[in-house]
Amino acid sequence: MHRKPCTDVVVVVPGIMGSALAVSGTPVWELSGAALLRGLRTFGGSLKGLQLPVDLGDGHPGDGVRPIGLMRDLHVLPGLWRPIDGYSGLLRWLEQSFTLTRYHPAHPEQPANLVPFAYDWRLSNRYNACRLHETVEPVLYRWRAAHPSHANAELVFLCHSMGGLLTRYYLEVLGGAEITRRLLTMGTPYRGSVQALLNLVNGVRKGIGPLKLDLTALARSLPALHQLLPGYDCVESGHCVESGADLGHHRELTLEGPEPALLADAAEFHAEIARAVAGRGGPSRYRIRAVHGLRQPTPTTVRVEGDRLEPRLSIRGQDEGGDGTVPRLSGRPPEMDEDDDALRGHSEQHGALQTNAAVRDVIWEWLTAEQRPPHRGPVAADQVGVVHPDLLLPGEPFEVEVTAESDTLLVRTTVSALNSGRQVTRPLRNLGAGRYRVRLDRLDPGVYRVRTQAATGALPVTSSLLVWEEAP
Repeated sequence: MHRKPCTDVVVVVPGIMGSALAVSGTPVWELSGAALLRGLRTFGGSLKGLQLPVDLGDGHPGDGVRPIGLMRDLHVLPGLWRPIDGYSGLLRWLEQSFTLTRYHPAHPEQPANLVPFAYDWRLSNRYNACRLHETVEPVLYRWRAAHPSHANAELVFLCHSMGGLLTRYYLEVLGGAEITRRLLTMGTPYRGSVQALLNLVNGVRKGIGPLKLDLTALARSLPALHQLLPGYDCVESGHCVESGADLGHHRELTLEGPEPALLADAAEFHAEIARAVAGRGGPSRYRIRAVHGLRQPTPTTVRVEGDRLEPRLSIRGQDEGGDGTVPRLSGRPPEMDEDDDALRGHSEQHGALQTNAAVRDVIWEWLTAEQRPPHRGPVAADQVGVVHPDLLLPGEPFEVEVTAESDTLLVRTTVSALNSGRQVTRPLRNLGAGRYRVRLDRLDPGVYRVRTQAATGALPVTSSLLVWEEAP
């Protein structure tokens, strides 16, 4: 296969939970793919040991935890974030498609121009932005010196989810823009995610039988998770806002969950980036492109119900969708207009944006200035939104619900077991008014990838499912 030339240094920055963590070489977070379900039970104690001091700030706790690489395959911590696909496929495709040589931390002296940036996702995004600076700049300077054709090389960032936030901090606040050519973000919550608020206030899902892994205390200790909280008014009136206002900010809530000190610090983190952007007095030196999800039912606001928050899919009467985790309104940089050509939307779930074929087209264009034959569905009506639980107990039925603009589609879902390789494909029943549904009565314990698509040939929407094992 002919590889396209690339003389810049490409940096892949994963999202939260997207880096494997270890202590003295022993993994404390490296569970992915078929090993995920089996390992969560045995890793429970060590995962709880990842909890941080609330007053840590932008430092490291000195607990010996270090990042050791990007997560290869599907990974999730129930109650902390939604399932996310791994990054091995993206890295492999980049190496096969472009003249990129992978950087290995064990051999930093060797010139390389593909950097998988692993980081401790528990910690403040400021801390990890400083680590990004310490990692990528020596790689860039070594690459420039390796050959005359590399002399004008700069940085190009491909960032998924929270990775885009720490990268923006590096570019705008720490001066990384001066040596950066391009930034592409995929599902980055520039204005935060209601999912983070739900996780911090509600904690781990209650009433899930044999699942004894309660990570609520861990979640509430993480600066990074607080820095994913919504920056826009997202709480329905009657709970925390003055009379006459329809929405209020989550910081006005009196519910337990988010740590007040971490809340204030998270707000300042985003304010620092906003001040830096405003202080530029014009466009950024680097070019920026943002990819966000479309049509997936996405929590965008919340309603207070007792001591819990209930997600709502609409804001001021409008259901704008998103990628199932990051609302559409949050998926673009604040300085970018909704109709900006640099904003690309695709019908995909948050955890699979980095594996989506249409997103790979965007990356190809971004690195080559050439357009590939697009891997997009033929018409907008073929784009579907997918909703299903991401965690089930044995014996619970599995239902997939789909929404679409058309009520004449043939929609099918394929459920594939990562541990056995077995798969089942089922058509969805047409309920009318653009609604479709299918029910599978029983799935064996395991980890599953779910691919749902209109039979007209549109790209599938990829999502994930864990079916828990009975307690031994």
